[in-house]
Amino acid sequence: MFSYQLYNLLHVLGIMLVFMALGALAFHGANGGTKDSNKVRGLVMGTHGLGVLLIIVAGFGMLARTRSMAAGLPGWLHPKLLIWVLLGAAPAILNRKPEWGKLLWFLLPLLAATSAYFGINHPGESSAPAVQDDAETKTE
Repeated sequence: MFSYQLYNLLHVLGIMLVFMALGALAFHGANGGTKDSNKVRGLVMGTHGLGVLLIIVAGFGMLARTRSMAAGLPGWLHPKLLIWVLLGAAPAILNRKPEWGKLLWFLLPLLAATSAYFGINHPGESSAPAVQDDAETKTE
């Protein structure tokens, strides 16, 4: 339906929205805020939900465009989905345990980096994206 590039852009936009919301919740909790004292909780949770929706729809759209799902879900996608389930549940943790904000402020980006690793490198897949050497791409 859409081009791979548009799905990729929407996927990245979703990631930005999710981390904007998680950062707001973590920062609020780290400053001693609670679920009840968060005046913009609805906006933050809506941002998080929209971001997760964009990530899922655009991610599977990219997979469909590359025909990576011809034989089912690729193996590298399973840990990526698990990480995004954890990131999707993170607001519930931050709402129940706002004092964990400082810890999650550092932990959540590490989860995102791990997810990005799987999405970029497709470990375990025989047709993983090839990395070109800069010398090969230069033309004289």
